[in-house]
Amino acid sequence: MQRSKSIITKTLYFATLLYFSYLMLLITLQYIPLRLDVAFLNIKYDIIDQKFYQLAFFSHVYTSIFVLLIGIVQFSSSIRIQFPKVHRLMGKCYVFLILVISSPSGLIMAFYANGGMISQFSFVMQAFIWFLFTLLALVYARNKQWTLHRNFMIRSLALTLSAITLRLLKWMIANWLEWPPMDIYRLVAWLGWLVNLGIAEIYIWKSKHLRVV
Repeated sequence: MQRSKSIITKTLYFATLLYFSYLMLLITLQYIPLRLDVAFLNIKYDIIDQKFYQLAFFSHVYTSIFVLLIGIVQFSSSIRIQFPKVHRLMGKCYVFLILVISSPSGLIMAFYANGGMISQFSFVMQAFIWFLFTLLALVYARNKQWTLHRNFMIRSLALTLSAITLRLLKWMIANWLEWPPMDIYRLVAWLGWLVNLGIAEIYIWKSKHLRVV
């Protein structure tokens, strides 16, 4: 009975994440082929003509969907146990994309985020922490410190999933509160990743507690 409930819970978890990943994919597809006059870019008229921002933006958008999907699949125990080589290969892809492309490009975008310094500071911090946690996960894997590797991968994935959380919270708050859109954006700029990290820390703590018990 307990095993069945666990399987159902995991199935719902992955199904929910994959559904929201599908919605993120739809957002990404708006920018294929490469265009400067659609969706989010319509309000970035003050910076979108700059080549460095275009490079950062499209690098971030085109790689983030892969980072998101790989990160979700990496936490499949079936793949990790039955196909360890696949798990390691996908893990290397995940780390490479974040450290070399997604986080650096996100950092550049953060300096020009909507909402002024409040939002910009939040996204700058997120980009740094995302890079750091992913790097630590790699270091601990190479040192075969698997518990620490797992914990920092959980934290890294929590920050990866903030792309989903930010949009979900923005939609929810906009429907609950009659706030100016930019005030909502400043709020979710912080909540989008702080909420995820909080959940990740609770999950890590509970996992440690269960192992001790």
